[in-house]
Amino acid sequence: MRVIITAHAKKRLRDLRQEGLSVNDILAAARRIPGYIPTATRFRGFVSTAGRPFDLVAKDVPAGRLVITIIGK
Repeated sequence: MRVIITAHAKKRLRDLRQEGLSVNDILAAARRIPGYIPTATRFRGFVSTAGRPFDLVAKDVPAGRLVITIIGK
């Protein structure tokens, strides 16, 4: 499955609250979500390789799975 990360989500990766999260963590988390996501939905309980917990908001579009934003804990 193709995963598209928005510019907003990439910008949030630079924030202090998202410290320790990488693009690879986001891609892996988005690919682990099963099924089809017709509307933007928050998915909770992911953990980065650095041990940082995070949530992400995603939805499926014709081009693939769109990651709208990332919320670090």
